[in-house]
Amino acid sequence: MWDVDYYGAVVRTVFVRLGKPIHNACVESFNGTFWQECLNTHWFMTLGGAKEIVKARQREYNESRPHRALGESTPNEFACQVAASRDLTGPEGAANSL
Repeated sequence: MWDVDYYGAVVRTVFVRLGKPIHNACVESFNGTFWQECLNTHWFMTLGGAKEIVKARQREYNESRPHRALGESTPNEFACQVAASRDLTGPEGAANSL
């Protein structure tokens, strides 16, 4: 572990022991996609600028990008579907349907 000065900001590097990639396959896939689609395509001049770009990409990823694993729906659509199904099948929903 050591400290590095990048343009007046001190960054501490920490080495983490690598695990087997198969243990975190979903995270590894997401990280690879995020790296290719966001980090490789933008030049970050400030921390605030980086936060804005990453937030915009997060909104696009969750609100307008369909995912095969979710039946070609967006994560927000999928979350709404799950919430609606829980409302209909939960104890409160069953009691209200009588």
